Amino acid sequence: MSQQKELATFAGGCFWCMVEPFDERPGVISIRSGYTGGHVENPTYEQVCSNTTGHVEAVQIEYNPSIMPYEELVETFWQQIDPTDADGQFNDRGESYQTAIFYHDEEQKEIAEHSKELLQQSGKFKKDIVTPILPAKPFYEAEEEHQDYYKKRSFHYRMYKKGSGREGFIKENWQNKPSAEELQEKLTPLQYHVTQENGTERPFDNEYWDNKEEGIYVDIISGKVLFSSKDQYDAGCGWPSFTKPVDPQQVTDVTDTSHGMIRTEVRSKQSDSHLGHVFEDGPKEAGGLRYCMNSAAMRFIPKDKMEEEGYENFLYLFK
Repeated sequence: MSQQKELATFAGGCFWCMVEPFDERPGVISIRSGYTGGHVENPTYEQVCSNTTGHVEAVQIEYNPSIMPYEELVETFWQQIDPTDADGQFNDRGESYQTAIFYHDEEQKEIAEHSKELLQQSGKFKKDIVTPILPAKPFYEAEEEHQDYYKKRSFHYRMYKKGSGREGFIKENWQNKPSAEELQEKLTPLQYHVTQENGTERPFDNEYWDNKEEGIYVDIISGKVLFSSKDQYDAGCGWPSFTKPVDPQQVTDVTDTSHGMIRTEVRSKQSDSHLGHVFEDGPKEAGGLRYCMNSAAMRFIPKDKMEEEGYENFLYLFK
C-alpha cells in the first residue's frame, strides 16, 4: 500500500467544528486546528479573533491520497459549511471565520475549482458560491486546548455546533434524501420498509447474513461505503454483523427507545436510512462492538467488481 502523504487545508468557520468530519476516516493520518492566510507569525487565538491578523481559523489534514482522494476531502468540506456566506459562518461573524480552500499544488487547485463550479451550476443554493480558492500560506497550529476539541469537551462542542446554527444548516441543505415517491420506485417493498420505516428483516432469511465473499457493502440509497467483508463475522444472530464501519463519518448513532428497550440505532448519515443497531457484545479483540445490520439496507459489491463500479479507492482494504 502506498505510504504517500499529502496536505489539505480548509477554512470552514470555527475550527472546532471542522475536525470531527475528517477525523478517524480511512486515509486521514492526522488533522490539526490552526490559523492561516494572514500576515502575523505565530498568532494567538485572541489575536486571530480580533480580526487584525488576516488569518482565518482552519484545519490542516495530512492524508494518504491512495486511500482518501482529495476529491472526497473537498466534498466533505463543502458539506460542513454555508458556501454562500462571505462574512463568516452561522453565528460566527468576521474575517477569522470566513471560508476558503487553500490548495498546495496545481492538481488540488483544479480539483477545488472544478468542484466549486459544479456546486454553483447545481442550483443547490440560490445565492452564488463565494468560498475562495487560494494558494496555501504558512499554517500555524492553534493552542493545545483547541486541538480535538470535539473529543476533549464533547458536550460543549455538541451544544455549540447546534446552537451556532451549523448542525441545522447541514441537515437542511446537505442531506440528499430522495422523496418518498422516488424511494418507492427505486426500492423493493422490504428495502423501503427497513430503511424508511425502521423495519427489521427476518433473521437467517436475508441476503447477506452468511455471505463469505470478499467485498464491500454500500448504502442502498446513496451508494456510500458502509462496511467491509474484512470486518464481517458470524455473530450467530442471523443478520450480517461487523466489528466496525469502513468510514465512521458515513454512519451516525441514534438512541432508540422503541419496543420497550433502549438501544443504539445506526443510520446512514448521507441518506438518513435505518441500517440496524450496534451492540457492545462484539469480539473484544476487535473493539467489542457488533454492528448488526439489515441486508435490505445495503448492496454488496464483490471485490472483483469494485473498480468497475467506481470503488477502486477502497481496494486497499484487501491488500
